[in-house]
Amino acid sequence: MGNFVPVAKTSELKNGAMKQVTVQGHEILIAQVGGKYYAADNRCLHMGGNLSQGKLEGTVVTCPLHGSQFDLQDGHVVRWLKGSGILSYMTKAVKGGKQLATYKVKTEGDSIMVEI
Repeated sequence: MGNFVPVAKTSELKNGAMKQVTVQGHEILIAQVGGKYYAADNRCLHMGGNLSQGKLEGTVVTCPLHGSQFDLQDGHVVRWLKGSGILSYMTKAVKGGKQLATYKVKTEGDSIMVEI
């Protein structure tokens, strides 16, 4: 069990917004959806795309590089890469089973805190 570390203020994230923060050397994506906050690794498992620069629909974030999608609720892969063909198939076979790491989040007053 880790310690909760303040990473942002609640006023910094409107509903449907994402932000990249760095905590103890880790790039973390924080997002607010429907009044609830989520935190996950900020780098896509495919080629390290910056997820905070991607698209957020509900709790699903889409990587801006190749369209991989992850659910911020638990990190599971919704879609591994966008597209088809032999290269897509082979990449899915090699890397497609990994989940995005997620972190526990809580708020205290106006602070968003992530467990590290």
